[in-house]
Amino acid sequence: MNDRQPILVLGAGGYVGGRLVPRLLEAGYPVRALARNPTKIANRAWGTHPLLQIERGDLLDGESLRNAALGCRACYYLVPAMSPSTKNAAVERRGAWNFIAAAEAGGLKRIIYLAGLGEEEADLDSQLAARAEVIRILRAGRVPTTVLRTSMIIGSGSVSFEILRYLVDRLPVMATPNWVDSPCQPIGIRNVLGYLVGCLDHPETIGQSYDIGGTEVLNYRRLMRIYAEEAGLVRRLILPLPICSPRCSACWIQLITPVPAALARPLVESLSTPSICHDLRLQDLVPQPLFDARTAIRLALERLRGSQVESSWTDAGPIPPAEWGDPDDPSWAGGTLFSDRRELVVKADIDRVWQAIIRLGGETGWYACNPLWRLRGLLDKLVGGPGLRRGRRDPDTLLIGDALDFWRVADQQHPRRLLLVAEMKLPGEATLEFLLQPGENGTRVVQNARFLPRGLSGLAYWWAVYPFHHFVFNGLLRGIGTACGGKDLSGPRRL
Repeated sequence: MNDRQPILVLGAGGYVGGRLVPRLLEAGYPVRALARNPTKIANRAWGTHPLLQIERGDLLDGESLRNAALGCRACYYLVPAMSPSTKNAAVERRGAWNFIAAAEAGGLKRIIYLAGLGEEEADLDSQLAARAEVIRILRAGRVPTTVLRTSMIIGSGSVSFEILRYLVDRLPVMATPNWVDSPCQPIGIRNVLGYLVGCLDHPETIGQSYDIGGTEVLNYRRLMRIYAEEAGLVRRLILPLPICSPRCSACWIQLITPVPAALARPLVESLSTPSICHDLRLQDLVPQPLFDARTAIRLALERLRGSQVESSWTDAGPIPPAEWGDPDDPSWAGGTLFSDRRELVVKADIDRVWQAIIRLGGETGWYACNPLWRLRGLLDKLVGGPGLRRGRRDPDTLLIGDALDFWRVADQQHPRRLLLVAEMKLPGEATLEFLLQPGENGTRVVQNARFLPRGLSGLAYWWAVYPFHHFVFNGLLRGIGTACGGKDLSGPRRL
């Protein structure tokens, strides 16, 4: 086997994949990352590494999969699970079958798949059934698949850690579902990555299944108390409910945390039954210092406090298309398109203005009318959208593909352009763009909010929110000027 053959990574832009790729590169492995939007990967700190190849492709595009797999010796299948619906389950199955055909045609020697404990045994009524089906499909192919089964993963930015963090931070008294007493064996993300990388050096792991976990078995109630102690919070009062369905639990989590019910429900189902490691053979094959839950939580909190979150659960997913909002399109193209365009000229250099803009959202807020932004986020949350609680991965930097409250970064060209695409629940599609132009006396900031309505409800929505634009968007521009320490030379004004 040629050790210089690249390692293919599917899901390199997700939570685990975004941390695995740089570790493979550090270990000297050539890596080929498949992405629907290569720019999203190229913008990472490791995106220009000489051992990294970035290929455009999609699981539903068989030809792009075959091209990506050709010449690779192994593949990490880390494609994030889609929301648990019948339609998405069919898409996941189709993607898995496409990949199996590509893996065989490309000559892959092995596949490494990260699964949840209990996924393989999931019944047809479970929301985990789609993931169980993916495992069965991968194993049906001729390329051997190694499966690593894990309980909840603790790390800064992981879904399970974010749920734990928000529940304990926000609720001093909790009426909790009965699954808080189910035993589990959480594992730190660093140990997960250690096992994933370690498998490559051990051919005896090919085609095998292993359980991976931390050093202790405990329940979610104990995890909540450990988190409170590490975060310096007073002891939380936890009152378990006699019964609470996974659907109700997921909706409750969606209201309290940034995690949508569609992602929370499979996690709740996995916590509703014991998730304890039984097959521990990998500990001997890939030895490493294993963290207990307290250490994993402490390390995750240190990363958060130091703004050093490498990847987040919000990283997964495609960037919503924004081609319809191209300002160069003629006004008659694509039907009705509303635009609210304003400008401000501020006495400050372009880099200072840029820094003020890329700090928008999260803990910084939107510089003006924050109660209105919070109200809009609450309304979005109530109808199943992300709301504002999703925040941002890093308070000072933005990368293409980053989540920003209920927006996602579609493009950023330092220090000239930032384009945000709305992911909130809307009767249409929306973008918010900032363009910066340096001048002799300062910097011109052009802010453009565009909306492509869908039907009569979209038209009604635009005219309902339009009266608030003067306060929200003018205030946002003035706030940018204040945040960069400059003096307004002209504006804000409509264009």
